[in-house]
Amino acid sequence: MNFETLPLFLEWADTKLGKGPHAIVLCEDDIEIASTVAHTVGCGFRKVVVIGENLPEFPDNPKVITVKHAFTNQREAVDVVNQVIPVAAGQWLYYCFNAEYLFFPFSESRTIGELLVFCMEERRESVLTFTVDLYARYLWDDKNGINRKEAYFDRSGYFATSRTDEWGNNLDRQLNFFGGLRSRFEEHVPPARRKIDRVSIFKAKKGLTLSANHTISDPEYNTFACPWHNSPTASVASFRTAKALKRNPSSTFEIESFYWHGSAPFTWKSQQLMEAGLMEPGQWY
Repeated sequence: MNFETLPLFLEWADTKLGKGPHAIVLCEDDIEIASTVAHTVGCGFRKVVVIGENLPEFPDNPKVITVKHAFTNQREAVDVVNQVIPVAAGQWLYYCFNAEYLFFPFSESRTIGELLVFCMEERRESVLTFTVDLYARYLWDDKNGINRKEAYFDRSGYFATSRTDEWGNNLDRQLNFFGGLRSRFEEHVPPARRKIDRVSIFKAKKGLTLSANHTISDPEYNTFACPWHNSPTASVASFRTAKALKRNPSSTFEIESFYWHGSAPFTWKSQQLMEAGLMEPGQWY
């Protein structure tokens, strides 16, 4: 199903999107769109809404919806999600960008729907996700920093700091998480873009809004666990930072390699991310 404009899709979705969970893939460019969509469909989403300017066709997959809509920066991309939230009220949503791949505990054998059923039983309406930067090892071969067949990630170097309110008080069960390429090359990353945590899986409801720093207007959505024990979290394996650092004129010639002693080959398995402490199964087995 294809829509030529975002308003046309929103009008249709308001009555016909149906039961979720649904995914939104925000396409900033034409890199790895097909692989991102295929991976996202494989996670078990009912519909995968692909939004961007120059999109490939997916004629053989009834789960995929394409929407032609241009956006030029992250704030405009977030605005797209905020327009979808009201028409998907009551349903679970996940959003990501192209060249990003969702992993959750035991995702090779379980679906996203099974995870979210457990979260609802815990009275949770969001799943905190961590952006795990992927990158190519040899940038003279992969000049855009991307190599899915031989991808690497940082197995160490992650840390968290307290998240405070405007008066300096620590917020309950909220932390800011850092690590990966954004930390190792922080001189090339604006401070507001260094955080790696996102609330990218959440239950939509009217009045809810997503901000440019990937937090939600409802404070409970931004927590990493319920009050009584650990809750499941997920990871978004992403080439997005590597791609940006190699495209940015101020950084592309400054970075000879993303590889360092903390690099490890990425196996594309959820177990590896759990062992690295980059997602939490909580009480879900």
